[in-house]
Order: sequence, then C-alpha cells, then structure tokens
Amino acid sequence: MSRDLNSTQAFWLGHLSYAAALQMPLSAYAEAQAVTLADLMAWENRLIVQGFPVPPRCRPARIEVIRHVRHQYACPACEEGVKIAPAPAKLLPKSNASATLLAYVATAKYQDALPLYRHSQVFARHGAEIPRNTLARWMVQAGERIAPLIETLRQHLLTAPLFHMDETTLQVNQEADRAASATSYMWVQRGGPPGQQVVLFDYDASRAGRVPVRLLGNYAGRLITDGYEGYAEVVRRNGLTHAGCWAHARRKFVEAQKVQPKGKTGKADWALNQIQKLYGVEKQAKALEPDARYALREQKSRPLIDQLRTWLDKSLMQVLPRSALGKALHYLDNQWPRLTRFLDDGLIPLDNNPAENAIRPFVIGRKNWLFSHTPSGAHASAAIYSLIETAKANGLSPYDYLQYVFATLPTLDDDDLNTLLPWQWKETLPI
Repeated sequence: MSRDLNSTQAFWLGHLSYAAALQMPLSAYAEAQAVTLADLMAWENRLIVQGFPVPPRCRPARIEVIRHVRHQYACPACEEGVKIAPAPAKLLPKSNASATLLAYVATAKYQDALPLYRHSQVFARHGAEIPRNTLARWMVQAGERIAPLIETLRQHLLTAPLFHMDETTLQVNQEADRAASATSYMWVQRGGPPGQQVVLFDYDASRAGRVPVRLLGNYAGRLITDGYEGYAEVVRRNGLTHAGCWAHARRKFVEAQKVQPKGKTGKADWALNQIQKLYGVEKQAKALEPDARYALREQKSRPLIDQLRTWLDKSLMQVLPRSALGKALHYLDNQWPRLTRFLDDGLIPLDNNPAENAIRPFVIGRKNWLFSHTPSGAHASAAIYSLIETAKANGLSPYDYLQYVFATLPTLDDDDLNTLLPWQWKETLPI
C-alpha cells in the first residue's frame, strides 16, 4: 500500500492532527473550524484503515464500567471441587471503585478543594449516580488502607536533620464527648533533603503540647515553628534546637505599619527594612553549603541583628505595649532567642514558610467543605493530604502518584512499601 497522501487525505489528516494538538474533542473542533463532525469521524476511521498515522483523539472525561469475568472450573475426574480464578487485587476489595476513580475523587477534593456533594453532581451529569455518602466512605477507607505507607513516610521524616511544623483549626461534628462547634486541629510536618521531601498531616482534637510530643517521638534534631508555646514541652523533653520564624515577626510589623498615619514613616518601617536586609542575605546564601552560609551570616547578618537588638531595647521603653507597634516589639523580644538561632547554625532557615506553604492547600479546601463529619474522616483527610502534598513537594503529579499507590499497594507486603516512596520511581511519572 502506498504511504503517499493525496490532497483529500492530507486535508482531513491535517484537521485531525490539529484537533489533537489543541487537545479539543472532535465535536468542539468541528464547530470551531466550520467542518462537519460526521466527515471528521468518517475520515478518521478511513485513514486508520488505510494505515495512516492518525493521532489519538482528545476525549472528554468519561466513566467506564470495567468487568472482571472470573471463570469457575471443576474436574469431573477428581474430588478437588470447583476452582475459581482469583479476583484482581484492589485497594477497597468490596468496592466497585477502581484505583483511577479513587485517585480522581481524592485529587479533586484534596488538591482542587471540590466538596464531595459537587463530585456527586458532576458524576450525575455523566450518567453515574454515586451518592456523597459513598464517596465519603471510599475516602475514609482509602485513608485507612494507606496508613502503613504514611508510617513509612513518617520514619523517613524523622531521620531529617531538621523539619518544620505548623497547625491550623478544623471542625469535626461527630466527636465523642465534644460539641460539634468545638475546635480541633490539623498539624503539618515537613522536612527532608531536596528531592526527598516529606509532608505529613495529622489530626488531633487538641492543640496541647502533648501532640508535638506524640508526633516527634524521640526526634532530636532541629525544629522550626512559629511563636506558639505549645512546642516548648517537646523541645525540653527531646533537647531540640528550636528556631523561630522571621516571617511571623515581619507580619506583626506590617500590621503596625498599616495603622500609621498616611504618608508618614515610623519605627515599623525601620524594622521592616532591617528584616528585608536579612532576607537579602539569605537570598545570597541560598545556594551555599551550611558552613559557607554560616560564614556569610556572621559577616552580614549578625551586624544587622546587633543593630536590631539595640533599636529594640530602646523602642520597648518608648511604645505602649498594647498598641499594634507595641505588640510587634514584644513579640520580637519574646521570640528573640529562637529568631536569632539561625546565626549559629548554617542549616537553620530564616522562617517557617515551608510548613506555611504546605498547610495552605488544606486551609483553602476547608473554606469549601467547611468541616469533617467524623474523626475517621479527619484522619483520612490527613493521610490523603500527606500523599498529595508529598507528591507535589517532590515534583510529581498528585493524580498519577495516587493512582499508582492505590493500584500497587494491595499487591505489596509491608516490607516493600519503600518502593512507593516518590523519589524511588520519580522518573517514571510526569511532572
């Protein structure tokens, strides 16, 4: 068969190739290009039959039912009974949810902040009736099934030389011995070297110091947090090097700057300028090794800190403590030992922004779905958020990562869970 295209074949193959390049369904492309959809589809089939390289068509998201036929066999000549083919391994054995469907729902809710009742509406438009309660049960069960992998990630995190922590509020409606309006908390931990980052979420009804004690175990490295005093107990118990967050200190002075008379500069402006200079040094030090970063800070950051300390001691005596500026000054004074700890250790960063950035997707999602009905739902959310944010921190597609984990986990023993860590097979997934 000749592979040469005539003019008509070239015309229609060009349209099909252009539609594929634009990632447009044929119906939309036909309308946009004023060609006939029937002709496009007819020539698509004709060119395929003729052996020409027709690009794959862009198809809208669709729901498919996958049937697994398990044949039964019996030998009439022996007494071994009826044999049935084994069922494919599934994350949720008694569910009709595939790994791809579970990954889609999890990504849409926990990455894209789409509440489950809207999922149900979307599925209904595609002809699939999946109640919100069913979707919620799937997410809870998936969260329970990935718990061993979460524990594997936790053990890796606890080997990091430093990590960041933060927490934010969460409402759980049906929690034993607590009112539905009671405030609970989602905690986040982040650490690890570049390319092996771990982000872990944990749910707890309390914000007390016992929670960091539970989460950190025997960890004895460096801990970076905001100014919350609830971390003091674990710092004392474990002998941690505890560093503070200059971003929080800066935020206090920004608030003070906002209440200054318009057109005038004051102490808040001077403090912000000094903090900005510290960040300028950090920008220079970003690519350096810890020893070189320490030396640069000794040369450039320590004089700035000394100037700031002298100014702070003087200003504390001049400003009312309950004013916006007074609150900023007292925060800086109270946090001073933690805020200046970066000068003594080239590994310690200037702020807690990695944890702040990791917890932000949860905060955005909370604005949409508002609360968790049960503690099991909150724990499941924590587990799935952990996988999604860990995937993102390592440059992976969350959907592809979740799909792989959900499909592969049922086939693995606990000893093989290391193979599911993102950096073990990162090159196999698209960014």
